[in-house]
Amino acid sequence: MRIGLIGTGRIGSFHAGVLARHPEVESLVVADADATRAAGVAGALGAEAAPDVTALFGHALDAVVITSATAAHAELIARAAAAGLPAFCEKPIALDVPGTRIALAAVAEAGTELQLGFMRRFDAGYGAAREAVRSGRLGRLHTVRAVTSDPEPPPAAYLPLSGGLFRDCLVHDFDIVRWVTGREVVEVYATGSDAGPAMFREAGDVSTAAALLTLDDGTLVTATATRRNGAGYDVRMELAGDRDQIAVGLDDRTPLTSVEPQGPAAPGKPWPGFLERFAAAYEAELDAFVRLVRGEGANPCDGREALAALRIAEACERSRRERRPVRVDDATW
Repeated sequence: MRIGLIGTGRIGSFHAGVLARHPEVESLVVADADATRAAGVAGALGAEAAPDVTALFGHALDAVVITSATAAHAELIARAAAAGLPAFCEKPIALDVPGTRIALAAVAEAGTELQLGFMRRFDAGYGAAREAVRSGRLGRLHTVRAVTSDPEPPPAAYLPLSGGLFRDCLVHDFDIVRWVTGREVVEVYATGSDAGPAMFREAGDVSTAAALLTLDDGTLVTATATRRNGAGYDVRMELAGDRDQIAVGLDDRTPLTSVEPQGPAAPGKPWPGFLERFAAAYEAELDAFVRLVRGEGANPCDGREALAALRIAEACERSRRERRPVRVDDATW
């Protein structure tokens, strides 16, 4: 199998390494707006570097992996579809609903596959939580708490391009809530704080956010995120039902310290970032994509899932701006 990868930044370089090691990937071609960076990644992995994206599409590829800057995702998805190639793309498809719909229409018209990079769906803990909910082990689910805390904020130049904390960060929580519970979010009430470095205010973004989500069966979900959590990278989910309560992401590396006299000790090696915390999940999602391309498995996360999560993020952003509850099925989406 010959795969083309577009974008050799941090996540792109990681994905390139996974693909280069995969037993079913015979050759890998990489491209980037920075041709020198692409050449460096290719050289380190024994892959081939294309001088640009057009040249990459000129190779006899079996599939494309898109890990470029967000602004280029929709166009590259459409190019892959026009070339008849299945594509894997990091989230999001686009920063707005209309752009997302246009890209999805191109995929549908071409009859190709598009798998989205919501890696938490491939994490063992989230998988176990989904099984616990679906099996009835928790009983009637009444409360879900989702937490995403980055240890350091992204560069200031990234913020205006990110789409904001709800679309860029909390969208992972919105997707995983749907996937674990099997329910849809019907209403949101969200707020945020731009306290901290001025770069958040200058970008019209917030550094910390919280959202109350109501699911279609009445279950209440709180989802919080922050760009600056000094203790480390903290991603967790707690699910409480009338029979039992469980937690995802709670282990000896969780950056959380108990102050109770008999509480567990402080973590000796807190998670430093998302690549370390979800390394196995990232590998699993690309393995699933390879199997999809080979016709050996179904699409585990198609583009419509990204649209559903983005609609929740859009509703949260509107709720934050207008300081009111917003229904996700608002006809203006």
